[in-house]
Amino acid sequence: MVHIEVKKVLNNNVLIAKHEGYGEVVLIGKGIGFNAKKGDFLENDLAEKMFVLKGEKEQEQYKMLLPYLEEDMLDTIISAIELIRNRTNSFLNEHIHVALTDHILFAINRLMKGMAIRNPFLMETKALYPFEYEVAREVVALLNKETNVELPEGEIGFIALHIHSAMMNKDLSQVNQHSQLIGTLTSTIEDVLKVDIDKESVHYMRLVRHLRYTIERVLRQERVQEPEKIALLLKEEYPLCYNLSWKLIKMMQQTLKKPVDDAEAVYLTMHLQRIQNKVK
Repeated sequence: MVHIEVKKVLNNNVLIAKHEGYGEVVLIGKGIGFNAKKGDFLENDLAEKMFVLKGEKEQEQYKMLLPYLEEDMLDTIISAIELIRNRTNSFLNEHIHVALTDHILFAINRLMKGMAIRNPFLMETKALYPFEYEVAREVVALLNKETNVELPEGEIGFIALHIHSAMMNKDLSQVNQHSQLIGTLTSTIEDVLKVDIDKESVHYMRLVRHLRYTIERVLRQERVQEPEKIALLLKEEYPLCYNLSWKLIKMMQQTLKKPVDDAEAVYLTMHLQRIQNKVK
């Protein structure tokens, strides 16, 4: 049995406690602060239904957010994160409590002032992270129901990135950077090939995923086999797609600040050629 002693109650849903394993922590959970007093020990079954903020930075950031949150709103956000935890059935980086609480608060405040933010990378996010996108759709439905607002579909995309970041333990700014890079790459493809790719099509999803896996290989510095004869053939047969693939590779190198394997150009050219044929 884990001993958790209450040090200070911040509100009905948040308290500061002494955890025998982690030292001083911030505990978040529906109603855990209700009727709790300094010196109380928390029941074990209650401890299973809460989130523990161990990181000092996360604790301080979360405490700074609390004065801006009404109890009902905090309760709803805790329910949203509980939903994410249940649906993803995975360990979530504790930073999601700070980042997602801050984002939801900001989004709802802006919406109430009639200033909803457009999400220019919504379709990229939907194609890149379909599972996270569906979980985020449920989160937005919950928020809309509980807070009587109508968050736009763009919010599903933003929240999906938060979920992906927490599940994969990746920095949100890196996740954002990759979605934006893929958005820029797909726009460049459309411009150069003079095509309009249907963002709901299978071809688009395949393209976006291919770009995502290319980026992941580059970050891992993973080499791919270069079929030399195919490279020469593609260069001669499909010069437009071949040159475009090199343009895309240079864009990736500039953004990711890492070299991209030459063989990636071959696979990209084949992909671009398929797109050009399908869209024609």
